[in-house]
Amino acid sequence: MLKKHETLQKLNQNRLVAVIRGKDAADAVAIGQACINGGIESLEVTLTTPNGLQALQQLKEKEKGAVIGAGSVLDAETARLSIIYGADFVVSPNFSKAISEVCNLYSIPYLPGCFTVTEITEALRSGVDVIKAFPGSVAGLGFIKSIHGPIPNVAIMPTGGVNLQNVDEWLNQGAYAVGIGSVLTKGSENGDYHVVEKNARAFTNKVGILNL
Repeated sequence: MLKKHETLQKLNQNRLVAVIRGKDAADAVAIGQACINGGIESLEVTLTTPNGLQALQQLKEKEKGAVIGAGSVLDAETARLSIIYGADFVVSPNFSKAISEVCNLYSIPYLPGCFTVTEITEALRSGVDVIKAFPGSVAGLGFIKSIHGPIPNVAIMPTGGVNLQNVDEWLNQGAYAVGIGSVLTKGSENGDYHVVEKNARAFTNKVGILNL
């Protein structure tokens, strides 16, 4: 089985993707490990984190069973670096044809942020497999159903605005997976990563994917 297909399959099966923004690499690694301990096995390490690539690499070495990608990737050069550092997938806040070409070259899933039908169809033409609906808080819960009307084949992962109260609604609407961000670190500002694990566990319990 191709690695790209395996990654996409795991993202879909795991359903929850923790979007990690750390103060530094060590913070990002600790947040990532806490999320995994809480049952979330798909991580997106955003490259707005100082030394984010090093954090991604360390998590890949420590957490062999997890799916770990790079987020906030804005250009093709950074996409290629992310892949060299071990990223299983690449995420952008926007669609970039240049990033899509690099990811396709290395058979790595690319999840670009799209908001309009035009952006989505352009991304699909370039070979994108999963669209990141961003920002999800603006798109709203009806977004997936509306897009699936004219484009029923597109896989959509909302990110931004996904919380414990609406995560099951997003999934019931047909989300391929959901990206969960700052709500995971709420209450852990002083380095209490047990809070992150607790928050992650609340999500995995809510959607019934926690492996005990």
